[in-house]
Amino acid sequence: MTRPPDADEQVFHRHRNLLFSVAYRILGSAADAEDAVQDAWIRWSSADRAQVADPKAYLARIVSNLAVQRLRSARQQRETYVGPWLPEPVLTDGDAVDAVTDAESVSMAMLVVLETLSPLERAVFVLREVFDFSHAEIAAAVERSEAAVRQTAHRAREHVRRQRPRFTADRSQQRGVTERFLAAATGGDLNTLLELLSPDVTLWTDGGGKVRQALRPIRGAETVAGWFAAIGTVTYQGVQPHDMRAVLVEINGAPGLVFSGVGRVVATVCFDLDADGRITTIHTVANPDKLHAVADGTTHHLATR
Repeated sequence: MTRPPDADEQVFHRHRNLLFSVAYRILGSAADAEDAVQDAWIRWSSADRAQVADPKAYLARIVSNLAVQRLRSARQQRETYVGPWLPEPVLTDGDAVDAVTDAESVSMAMLVVLETLSPLERAVFVLREVFDFSHAEIAAAVERSEAAVRQTAHRAREHVRRQRPRFTADRSQQRGVTERFLAAATGGDLNTLLELLSPDVTLWTDGGGKVRQALRPIRGAETVAGWFAAIGTVTYQGVQPHDMRAVLVEINGAPGLVFSGVGRVVATVCFDLDADGRITTIHTVANPDKLHAVADGTTHHLATR
């Protein structure tokens, strides 16, 4: 007979999605977030849980601290990364990441902005602005005074506001633009691509030195449109045009594209829109080390509650 999980294990699994959501937003890496959650389980298993008054806050404190430690270590590797470093994309559930705040806080564009914060600022911002933890709870999580956390939260919030204006396109509008972009790119329709792109659009590509990608951002509608219009005519990462498949899925809380061929995922594409519904930023991840979470088909629930 299978033994039912004990109460402490049930408590941990009840909050597991929340812990992953916190760790992923701090780290920008699904693999590292999973490791942080696993480490949190080990600590939870060995803790004196009789002294834990609020398991949710306690577990969030553990995983936040672990994520900050991992981020500090990862920063050194990211400084020597080949080309632009982009977050690891994940498939998400539209029902779970439905609120505007939830979707925006996990978008590729927001995670890129969070990468410009220090590890401490990033953790404080995520816990305060995304998960609505109190300053006192955050102080315990990051092992700082409450006054220091308030200052850090203000500094991080102002930085994000300058880098990331508060605008989020309607989900149906995002999907419509993504569908049109997919049809135009795979059909080599340069004119439609130019209609969809903002004149000053920027394309960021992350190959990590593992596959050939642009080492610097590509700017301007004509250049970016030409890049994508060639999809149906050139071999990409060893995949012939007739073998390439593209599907529209939800990536990081918004409609995005997954390109695959000969049995493997070769790239993900995510979009950022302006108030007029034109594409201002495109993030393409092609580093195979960052495509495992998408390739295995796991859908992550990244809601904040």
